[in-house]
Amino acid sequence: MVAAVLAGLSLLSLLTCGYLAWGSRRGGAGEAPGNVLGEEPAAGAPRSQPHIIFILADDQGFRDVGYHGSEIRTPTLDKLAAEGVKLENYYVQPMCTPSRSQLITGKYQIHTGLQHSIIRPTQPNCLPLDNVTLPQKLKEVGYSTHMVGKWHLGFYRRECMPTQRGFDSFFGSLLGSGDYYTHFKCDSPGICGYDLYENDNAAWDHDNGIYSTQMYTQKVQQILASHNPRKPIFLYIAYQAVHSPLQAPGRYFEHYRSINNINRRRYAAMLACLDEAINNVTLALRKYGYYENSIIIYSSDNGGQPMAGGSNWPLRGSKGTYWEGGIRAVGFVHSPLLKNKGSVCKELVHITDWFPTLITLAEGQIDEDIQLDGYDVWETISEGRRSPRVDILHNIDPIYTKAKNGSWAAGYGIWNTAIQSAIRVNHWKLLTGNPGYSDWVPPQAFSNAGPNRWHNERVSWSAGKTVWLFNITADPYERVDLSARHPEVVKQLLRRLSQFNKTAVPVRYPPKDPRSNPKLNGGVWGPWFKEDEKKKKSDKSKGANKQKKSKNKKKAN
Repeated sequence: MVAAVLAGLSLLSLLTCGYLAWGSRRGGAGEAPGNVLGEEPAAGAPRSQPHIIFILADDQGFRDVGYHGSEIRTPTLDKLAAEGVKLENYYVQPMCTPSRSQLITGKYQIHTGLQHSIIRPTQPNCLPLDNVTLPQKLKEVGYSTHMVGKWHLGFYRRECMPTQRGFDSFFGSLLGSGDYYTHFKCDSPGICGYDLYENDNAAWDHDNGIYSTQMYTQKVQQILASHNPRKPIFLYIAYQAVHSPLQAPGRYFEHYRSINNINRRRYAAMLACLDEAINNVTLALRKYGYYENSIIIYSSDNGGQPMAGGSNWPLRGSKGTYWEGGIRAVGFVHSPLLKNKGSVCKELVHITDWFPTLITLAEGQIDEDIQLDGYDVWETISEGRRSPRVDILHNIDPIYTKAKNGSWAAGYGIWNTAIQSAIRVNHWKLLTGNPGYSDWVPPQAFSNAGPNRWHNERVSWSAGKTVWLFNITADPYERVDLSARHPEVVKQLLRRLSQFNKTAVPVRYPPKDPRSNPKLNGGVWGPWFKEDEKKKKSDKSKGANKQKKSKNKKKAN
């Protein structure tokens, strides 16, 4: 068993290779004129509270970074990670909304009601308003808070908008995806609208056909140039890239003409543009005097989608699944404030951990009545100490019950295995229900002009199987199911699932509202639920009830 563990860890360590030299590229993804790497800070000694820059990529695959062996060049990410701390046991959620909600609240999906799927554009749904957010807590201790990029946490009411959830400013999109140039999105035939906002209004003035990665970077540079670096800033940059649709400026295809698979080629160009954009953000941090007192966190929101060019090799599965390829993410921390620079952290870290970690670093207070699922992991990352985290509830989705053969009997009377769920406790990982697309997709799968599943590896399991158990430390690629060999471990993890489920709040997944159609809102995706209408209706119903009561009284008399 020890040999197996060592073998698994040694294979994983091979994924972290060297980095390319820092590029001396000029122009490109949002670079401001005159930026020079290494320029001295323009301001005096900063305050003790660090500047926090959180960069969230969209749909970046586990393999799709240079230091994980990708053929896609990411010199900026490689250098930042090599000089910081690489997170090589880092987990997120398998889709957009869940990861973003857990980042901003520090809570699992089961504790916000967002445990099923994502928030759709036409749903009257958003991150529940009674949840305190990360920017709100940072504002309490004097931070200026700004968001640039993709929101995807609901907008049906004005109170759901980013500027109402703790951000001083917002520039970006409300939906989960859209055209990178025109910023239009169709949710279904005839249900289309514009999706680019500045604060609470459609940003028509910025509709200049600029590629979103470059446009967002330019906005970040403007924010940094206009802010006083002596005052702490929280900058949440949620890039749209590399989510579909697969679009990129022509010059970024230059190094990837040899990739025959068109989706992979486009994806590579998008990632190259993103890497250059992050270089320009870093240059701006140096130029305007933030860098020496800054913490830069980089994370993908979920695994890559192979059909859209992403690669999670050698992990199993893809975006939207609870296999490691859907939830194990590229992540690192880069900061002059780190004690163990140039190291690799293999301790367990989850996206919910950023909430308490960053509030503590900002000298903020976490209210006792806020029941968090995240842990403060700064000492784990910065000093190499053991992680306070020993388990992760990947999710419990009571609506997704597509495993027809799931049953209480298969779950030893402890758990209904028809329910899609996944949990990690120490080295063990348990999945129930239907975890999703389970192939391993090696690099050669992208060798042809179109998607080629002949190269994919598959494991056939007996019909009706609804429980899997893996030792993730020894078997990070989920090749050996141990559920039959260790039934006692299965039972222990099923009991842990059951305990978590007792704390779950009801699922929030309402049907779509026809009032959400952008045609009814000036051609723009935006808040459509009017509180006044609700009050009028309730007032009318109250008035009607009073009339009925008075009539009944007269009849009684």
